[in-house]
Amino acid sequence: MAAELKKPATITVWAWTPGTDKAVAMFEAAHPNIKVKLQNVGQGPPHYRKLRTVLKSGKGLPDVVHMEFQYIPSFTLTKSLLDMTPYLPDNFLSGYPEWIQKQINVDNGIYGIPWDTGPLGFIYRKDLVEQAGIKTPIKTWADFATAAEQYHKKFPKSYLTNLPGGQTGQWMGLFWQAGARPFNSDPNNLKVDLTSDKIKQVTEYWDKLYASGAISHDADFADAWYQGFSKGKYAGWISAAWGPIFLQDYTKSSKGKWQAQPLPQWNEGENISGNWGGSTLAVLKDSPNKAAAVEFARWILTNQQPVEMFSYERFLFPPQNEMLKNDTWLTKKYPFYGGQEVNKVYANAASVVDKTWQWPPILEYVATQGDDIKSKSVDQGKGATAALQPWQDAVVNYAKQQGLKVQGQ
Repeated sequence: MAAELKKPATITVWAWTPGTDKAVAMFEAAHPNIKVKLQNVGQGPPHYRKLRTVLKSGKGLPDVVHMEFQYIPSFTLTKSLLDMTPYLPDNFLSGYPEWIQKQINVDNGIYGIPWDTGPLGFIYRKDLVEQAGIKTPIKTWADFATAAEQYHKKFPKSYLTNLPGGQTGQWMGLFWQAGARPFNSDPNNLKVDLTSDKIKQVTEYWDKLYASGAISHDADFADAWYQGFSKGKYAGWISAAWGPIFLQDYTKSSKGKWQAQPLPQWNEGENISGNWGGSTLAVLKDSPNKAAAVEFARWILTNQQPVEMFSYERFLFPPQNEMLKNDTWLTKKYPFYGGQEVNKVYANAASVVDKTWQWPPILEYVATQGDDIKSKSVDQGKGATAALQPWQDAVVNYAKQQGLKVQGQ
């Protein structure tokens, strides 16, 4: 491995995270014989579509690719990713919380170097919530429902939170927290269970709040949604760890008025979170420069200099145990949050994400169908629960068409 890394090599990296160019410069300074071509071919779905296209044609393949946790089983199914185990130190996995280890360690191989994660919490406008007479932090989901009703009565044009019918990533995080396990990653015995009692517990809860008008279900990450935060239409957001900084650009008028708290719990006294988002760098199995490609991914995502740059300057939520316990990072005060040490709230959430969650190897289909079926059902006033069986049926049919063996089918 050491000898291989001394050879001159040029690797192509597809990634969309801001600041990656800076990390590339740091890497090239430390590895003068390895040249890195960084390309952003799109963020999220367009990136994966482009990746599928080049994998099919075999032309224009990158060496290293940005790969969100939830897509790893989809690309191990097609045998597209390199098992990096032989290129990594023996104790590599122990550098991460156990639930993150499980996200990258599929079929006993290591298929991604963790970059960032998205444990869930709740962020809210302290001023508006206090004016509505709501006690914070809101500890249980039962209290949250009462607070949502009370808040909307006090401010009829505003909502304690907005939950779109179609944001499958956010819903999955809520299912995860509630103890639902709708999938496994095994293509030979695939579990698809989108109609379980645990999932219905979540959808029925939100359906009641939709039906009473206490919360809104506007599409997120759209102009009207951003405006909603800046104009006080939404007093809070069930948000992943990347949320707090993400909102700062759009809500300058309410700087200093925001707070973060743990996710409300189903049972008082519990402390469980789910996860929404997070990503890795993976290496393609057909890379001609495997050692250099793995070294790039490993170096920029474990070396102190780039890791601190991503954590402090780019506000990515770090996956590494070392960073999650870093006192300087934990006690950093954010002016947007009135000087609150927000990282502590999310670091605690990261320590209580359940480790048994698995993603299906057909996640793209699960998510696009989920977004489509759930958003229509919620927007038409039928609620999210009514969407579960059609979603289940669509996913099972698709899995069978792809030649996967589905449990009970």
